[in-house]
Amino acid sequence: MTAPATPSPATAAAVEGWLAALAALDGATPNTCAAYRHDVLGFLGFLAVHRGAPPLPATLAGLGAPDLRAFVARERGRGLSARSVARALSAVRSFARWLAVAGNGEPTAILAARTPRAARSLPRPIAADAARAMIGEVAAGAEAPWVAARDAAVVTLLWGLGLRISEALALTGADRPLAEVLRVCGKGGRERLVPVLPAARAAVEAYARLCPHPLERSGPLFRGVRGGALNPRLVARAVEGARHRLGLPASATPHAFRHSFATHLLAAGGDLRAIQELLGHASLSTTQAYTAVDAARLMEVYDRTHPRA
Repeated sequence: MTAPATPSPATAAAVEGWLAALAALDGATPNTCAAYRHDVLGFLGFLAVHRGAPPLPATLAGLGAPDLRAFVARERGRGLSARSVARALSAVRSFARWLAVAGNGEPTAILAARTPRAARSLPRPIAADAARAMIGEVAAGAEAPWVAARDAAVVTLLWGLGLRISEALALTGADRPLAEVLRVCGKGGRERLVPVLPAARAAVEAYARLCPHPLERSGPLFRGVRGGALNPRLVARAVEGARHRLGLPASATPHAFRHSFATHLLAAGGDLRAIQELLGHASLSTTQAYTAVDAARLMEVYDRTHPRA
């Protein structure tokens, strides 16, 4: 979205109150709150132009379906994807519900607005042999032995435990040596227990032995060159370099290792509900996307093995 118009003081205060409630009651992360703030302020900026005045908190309850259709049309006309517009409307709905609870009317039109349907993209995992090669190549491209061990350990955690990059980098010195089961705090503050493979434990210990910075129990486990917390962009950069050197597609990102963890478990006969628990998905429907990936791979093998005449 473009930079939104400045909302009225009352509306700006309402937005911050809503975001504070999301963080305190729902465990919304700072990144989630920032994205929601951006989307809602963008919508309010649209209303200021569309209606000719900065909207007040009660304005949302008085909106009609034409207002919502105009917003969607404007965003789609600016080239935003259906997924991005749907995310913005989801944030606006959440804000409107919070306003309603606070006594600012019932936002009927917002709650009833039709969300643009986005084609659901399938996860794009990395093949097992390519994942193993990536771990070696990430280490080979590092500038120092301890950095090589660090990058290999992080990527091993993403693939071997199915962690998000934020979850791996949230580990502290108190987490090592890794136990047989690791307690992970994921999105929305949801905790889950993940079994730790011996290879992952060994990779972390190899890094810890070489790391030149003291790994205090209260400090980050993975360190940058200057000793601060490792920036996820540096991990992405290391994976990108390895991907280029191996000739892998652009979809081979740090998050793709998490996809690989799920699809490889599924292909080995893993239970879908168990995989949901290991990934920390709130809904089974999110995990079910991996069954489509597995089916798509089976069809590719079938087409190669049994080509049509």
